[in-house]
Amino acid sequence: EVQVVESGGGLVQAGGSLRLSCVVSGVNFDDEPVGWFRQVPGREREAVSCISSEDGITYYADSVKGRFTISSDNVKNMVYLQMNSLEHEDTAVYYCAAEGGCPDYTGDAMNYWGKGTPVAVSS
Repeated sequence: EVQVVESGGGLVQAGGSLRLSCVVSGVNFDDEPVGWFRQVPGREREAVSCISSEDGITYYADSVKGRFTISSDNVKNMVYLQMNSLEHEDTAVYYCAAEGGCPDYTGDAMNYWGKGTPVAVSS
């Protein structure tokens, strides 16, 4: 059984930092990409970042380039999203998803999803 669990969300002031963590069980990180997506109620889901160890690919949405960094620990099956210089516009529920494509701009190709962790950035 595949399980995806996010953690690390919270409330932070603009300019601050958060690190999101995602633990994935049942998926081989060496073969499958893992991505972070975010969604604001009433708006479409947005791909934030992804990493594919097999292909040596990392992807960042233009809106987070230079501020967010994705990394993985394939031994622990963990993926992290370090978010710096947070802006009010980064406020969303952040989801981790595994097995699919990197990049996957819509998330439609990702097979397994966590329940999300909320991030709120006060301006």
